[in-house]
Amino acid sequence: MSAACTQANASAPPAADHYPVIVIGGGPTGLTLANLLSRYGTRALLVERNSTTVQEPRAVSIDDESLRTMQAAGTIDAVLPGIVAGYGSEYYTPAGRLFLKVEPREEPYGYPRRNAFRQPLFEAQLRQTLDGSACVDTLFGWAMRSFDQNATGVVVTLEDATGAERIVRCDYLVGADGARSPVRGALGLTLDGETFEEKWLIVDLEDSPIASKETIVFCDTRRPCIALPGPNLTRRFEFKLLPGENPEAMVDQATVQALLASHGAHPDSRICRKTVYTFHARLAPTWSNGRVFLAGDACHLTPPFAGQGMNSGIRDAHNLAWKLAWVSAGRAPARLLDSYESERRAHVGEMIQLALRMGRIMGPRNRTVGYATQTAFRVMGLWPTCRDYFAQMKYKPKPRFEAGFILPDHLGARRTMVGRLLPQPRIVRQDGRQALLDEALGAGFALIFFSDAMASTFDTGRWAVLAGLQPKILIVKSEGVADHPSIHMETVIDSDAIILKAAGGQKDRILLIRPDRYVLTTFLSAEADERIGQLALLMTADKVAIAA
Repeated sequence: MSAACTQANASAPPAADHYPVIVIGGGPTGLTLANLLSRYGTRALLVERNSTTVQEPRAVSIDDESLRTMQAAGTIDAVLPGIVAGYGSEYYTPAGRLFLKVEPREEPYGYPRRNAFRQPLFEAQLRQTLDGSACVDTLFGWAMRSFDQNATGVVVTLEDATGAERIVRCDYLVGADGARSPVRGALGLTLDGETFEEKWLIVDLEDSPIASKETIVFCDTRRPCIALPGPNLTRRFEFKLLPGENPEAMVDQATVQALLASHGAHPDSRICRKTVYTFHARLAPTWSNGRVFLAGDACHLTPPFAGQGMNSGIRDAHNLAWKLAWVSAGRAPARLLDSYESERRAHVGEMIQLALRMGRIMGPRNRTVGYATQTAFRVMGLWPTCRDYFAQMKYKPKPRFEAGFILPDHLGARRTMVGRLLPQPRIVRQDGRQALLDEALGAGFALIFFSDAMASTFDTGRWAVLAGLQPKILIVKSEGVADHPSIHMETVIDSDAIILKAAGGQKDRILLIRPDRYVLTTFLSAEADERIGQLALLMTADKVAIAA
């Protein structure tokens, strides 16, 4: 999808008084959402109460799905040089014995599954990309004071540090404004769930060389600890506070230095941040009200043990951005936005539960439980299948949904690709270059065929709803020569047949791919009229949340 955006990005109050989308919050979720809207050609305004992006380390892990979203947002070339790609985790008993090793080597979505990064650098890179956008204006140093919505739009009142006021209108407002979200508060919503009594001391280090780039997990009831790697000789330690310990006393320099020394930190390390935090497992009861939506920490909080808090927010941004873009351009009904929460909520819940399970492994409630858990992992490691399950992170909930903007293909839950994130192998394009699949898919919808004959006889113009989506036609072969019969069609070579295998090896199956790379539906040529008729109904139905 593309649109002409002629207004230059502005750091001062923008000239426009109306935008299709206003995003409140310039953290990772809001910045990602704004960059995606820019890529889709949607005029938007990003508002952040602070004058700069974050200046201190917060999140330290970015996963493969988030890097794929950076690719979709056009920011991947800026982001990749600043990460340490592909690290694992080593879990140790109190006696220093390794009982579990996670070392993911597979890259199903085109990038390493776990990567270390520095949030200040990451946010600065995303903001810099927006500075060159002709579609998105930014207002740093401005806060949302209030908003009012009706059936036709939202009126937002903004205020800067001097008390200057500006009123801006939009079709849709997104609150990506963090755990204390003013947008959520204005909607009268809470975050339901648990805030845990236990506290953790975070210590961020610079100039801290280490022998291994892996995360080290000290699973010890006496003092659970996690040591995480970072780029450019940075490192983070997280220590669990024990009952009765005073948080203020724990950040004392001598106390921190003693803890670091006892857990292998390099003696020349420089402490750049030390703080105590409490973790949460919470969800807002609903993520939208009328024309106002919530994303990221504004609608869900995840314990840190799985490193999925920020990554879940980035998934929200990718899911919501293309829907806002298509709806605001009049290319899809507003009902499409109903599918945002129905598609994302269950997966967020699964990530919260994963984090809680990992927390119980890191900090067993007593020595007996810890010994039993660690022994069980050592025993399971004797079986290659079990060892591979943990080593390759197959325990991580896969990106999939059973309800939303999808059409079932009746293949059954185990065989279907519907509602699943499409794999992203390396392919060969028509100019002989190797590239990741999404580069050839383009920014919008796509149809994937596995033979020239099927693609050449398939006329998208026969169906108004399909013609309106303007899908890119991609012919994926495992051998031969890549070419491009027309600007809207291209043949690429997937030499390992990754996509065809995901489709069950059926060369006569056609895949319809959404802009966020999820599979909307699959069908055979003989089923085209039926399935695309269902798509037309889906685009005009009262609700788009249809169970698969």
